[in-house]
Amino acid sequence: MPPWRRLLAMLNWRPVYDIEQRTKQLRIESLESENRLKLLKKENKRLAELNSRMDALLLSADSSSQTPPATGSS
Repeated sequence: MPPWRRLLAMLNWRPVYDIEQRTKQLRIESLESENRLKLLKKENKRLAELNSRMDALLLSADSSSQTPPATGSS
């Protein structure tokens, strides 16, 4: 074995280790972003339902309210 390889072996230097660690970190970040995306989709659905309820409520309030009788301008 060449001397530089023996030195690296002695230091237990593995260039692949950095790649493995970065890959692991990217997998974790990917899972976290998937979870965030699921939560955002769930929240969007909930907000859309609330928005449609509010629209229905406003429509029913508008249709049930009567316009006040017109008074003569003096």
